[in-house]
Amino acid sequence: MPITHSRSVPPIIHPWTMRKTVADGVRPLHTTKVAEQSPGLVNDNKEIKENDKDYREVEQIKADLYQAVQVINRGIFGVPSAKQSEIHGLAELLESQNPTSDPTLNLEKVGGCWKLLYSTITILGSKRTKLGLRDFITLGDFFQNIDVAKGKAVNVINFNVRGLNLLNGQLTIEASFKTASKSRVDINYESSTITPDQLMNMFRKNYDLLLNIFNPDGWLEITYVDDNMRIGRDDSGNIFILERSQESET
Repeated sequence: MPITHSRSVPPIIHPWTMRKTVADGVRPLHTTKVAEQSPGLVNDNKEIKENDKDYREVEQIKADLYQAVQVINRGIFGVPSAKQSEIHGLAELLESQNPTSDPTLNLEKVGGCWKLLYSTITILGSKRTKLGLRDFITLGDFFQNIDVAKGKAVNVINFNVRGLNLLNGQLTIEASFKTASKSRVDINYESSTITPDQLMNMFRKNYDLLLNIFNPDGWLEITYVDDNMRIGRDDSGNIFILERSQESET
């Protein structure tokens, strides 16, 4: 967003000044002073251009990041190393230009509903097989609803089950959080549910495995947040990239 500064420039002055002389007494002298551009204004204009440049760079990085995370299913089943390096490199570029230096002092930017674009949490090998995620259960969207006033975070993971009339269900995990520093929050798991009951029955045997994968206990460092994107890193070394959503999944 372009930034403009308002600064008044000294006007052209046409004063009638009075000069005393010994011979003539007092007589009027007409002088004209031409306004000069303030050095400060030059610097401000330069700053505007630099800020505009930075803004365009951030928007381009975000556009590249959105493109990079397409068709990888949020990274939950792993991504090729080259693709992972690309995503992480773009995330680091954004983090280096974080417009919100103290996120937990500006939690209004963090509150609301967010949709997961990418994370390094993965379900691979035997875990994927045990949870039925190879054959008949498909993962849908991941949402996170943050209630700043209550200090609550609700993670919602959507599932689709083939063969049961396209049954849709949700895993809901509720957690509380407290500010630990200007950029970090401590998170404590509180409860979880799977709905509907048919889906719970399918996961019951491996429910602990499912919770261990998505367990939010620990701390989260908010490394980037603006009006529509957020990046975080947790105590297990995972990275999370989310975009603001207008949906409310609770």
